[in-house]
Amino acid sequence: MTARGPGSSGHRPGTSGHRLVPHTADVRVEAWGASRERCLMEAVRGMVGSFADVSAARATSVVRLRLDRDSDDDLLTALLDEVVFRLDVHGHVPVDVGAESVEGGLDVRLEVADLAEVEVIGAAPKGVSWQDLRIGPDPYGWSCAVTIDV
Repeated sequence: MTARGPGSSGHRPGTSGHRLVPHTADVRVEAWGASRERCLMEAVRGMVGSFADVSAARATSVVRLRLDRDSDDDLLTALLDEVVFRLDVHGHVPVDVGAESVEGGLDVRLEVADLAEVEVIGAAPKGVSWQDLRIGPDPYGWSCAVTIDV
């Protein structure tokens, strides 16, 4: 796979988004946003979009959590691990996500629906890989890339 620059993926100043890129046996998510928080939210949306179509689903509950981590890498993995945990343990899928930076971490709001209420379109995530994980500022805001084990 040839890496493409941020501009070729739709990443432009002031925009947010995500895309799935080919990866052997797993799922690779690239996400971007004007801020770290927007980038993290797009990473969640990308991961969810790799296995479920939530476009018609309605949230049945809201989960609020605080993630206190030392690094942006830790925040990204902790947030995505939380989504995997909610799916595995509670059968919940985020249909929307919000994040706000707080001193030392991140306040997150996950609006979730039951897995039975969404259209499953791919293999469910089992974990987040640290291999080739990246998150940080770029010329357009923030971007990240992460491999999801399925």
